[in-house]
Amino acid sequence: MFENILYQNQVIDQLKSDIQNGSLAPSILFSGPEYSGKGTASLELARVQSCENETLRGNWNCSCSSCIRHKNLVSPDLLILGRRRFFEEISASSGTFLRNPENPGSKMLFLRSVRKFLLRFNNILWEDDPKLGKLKNQIDNLEEELEDIEIAGGNADLNKKCEGIVKKAVKLQADGLGELIPIAQIRRAAYWSRLAPLGRHKYIILENAENMQEGAKNSLLKILEEPPPYLSIILTSTRPMILLPTMLSRLREYRFAGRKTEEEKEVLNRIFRETQTMASSIELYLDSFLPVKSDTLYALGAFFAASVAAEAVRETRVKNRAYSTGQTNVNAANEGLLGSSPDIPEVLIDLGKYTADIAETGAMGRPAGSVKEAIQKVLDTAEQFEIPGLFRRFLKHCSALISSWLHNKGNNPNSSLEKSIAAELWHRELNRSAAENDSFNIGPPMVLERLFEALKTGML
Repeated sequence: MFENILYQNQVIDQLKSDIQNGSLAPSILFSGPEYSGKGTASLELARVQSCENETLRGNWNCSCSSCIRHKNLVSPDLLILGRRRFFEEISASSGTFLRNPENPGSKMLFLRSVRKFLLRFNNILWEDDPKLGKLKNQIDNLEEELEDIEIAGGNADLNKKCEGIVKKAVKLQADGLGELIPIAQIRRAAYWSRLAPLGRHKYIILENAENMQEGAKNSLLKILEEPPPYLSIILTSTRPMILLPTMLSRLREYRFAGRKTEEEKEVLNRIFRETQTMASSIELYLDSFLPVKSDTLYALGAFFAASVAAEAVRETRVKNRAYSTGQTNVNAANEGLLGSSPDIPEVLIDLGKYTADIAETGAMGRPAGSVKEAIQKVLDTAEQFEIPGLFRRFLKHCSALISSWLHNKGNNPNSSLEKSIAAELWHRELNRSAAENDSFNIGPPMVLERLFEALKTGML
């Protein structure tokens, strides 16, 4: 029971105890840092509770029909909603499978990684949604290729097939999934939850549950208030404080701890069969499969910030020249048409110097000469942000960069108030940009253009 959850003994022991004592709550929250095993534990809990073998209850090697369906992620009593790093996980699992094509465990790892993704397109969650019609061919093609892998196993075309599955998954995710769990899917899950299970129990799993539309939170609350006796609901979250207080009061929380470096390396070895990787964490290992690495995104964020600062300085200098020239025009000066000469804010210069150094060290070069040039370089370097979630990661790196700058004393240690105000502006606008992209499906080019202008204007 829970043999595949590594280095989380305390929380797993508590789960086992609650299961054996019959005191497991119907609504559960698995909280903790990323890559601590919350998602895997959710799937394993659903399998254990649905197991039909009274003798080997919950054993990973149980061969009852329910355990087989749950291990293959094809149980009709399981619904999964929410986003995760699908591209990276599928790519990493594909690599493991291709290195060990005859190993049943490697094959199952790859199949499960894709099925975790496809479960987000369950017909129950998309019923009467016109968008499903446009996605159906993509879903069917992906399922057919996955079935071919499952039946045929290793063959000469395996590399090509796996590569095709990864590309199709990327396209389907970009076309079909937003960052936030929509209210319509929570409502459909609520209706499904009232129907009798085909097996012993039904499960709804919401991964990264903090990423829900506001209306979806209220709809979920209604299910949490009166869940059917045969239904369990599991939420996972890295930021449980964002969930509604009324929601938290109805959830029993199990806290997963961050693993140590050596423990994470052991997880990589056991799951992905990686013994030679230089990555010191699961996150860094998964990052290695992205076409644009984290250090590149960080340097790119520095280039973007330096370009914003440079453009603001240029605009101020243009105004200064106009003011200087206008002094000869007595009438204009008397009528106040030019106003007073604007000074270049000290905090703007400080930000520009700090970020320009980071950008240049990261091989991004000096700040761009125009807004258009800056945005185009960001898009080109990040490969147009085609990988879902990559744009959000870029914005997070920008936010981390600004936090780093805020805590750096720089040349003027007395400017902490001005820096705090500027940093608050950046964080606010970056969060707004994430919402524009996630909730309103506005593409990165338009979001970046608005963001650049808002930051430039705000810092003047």
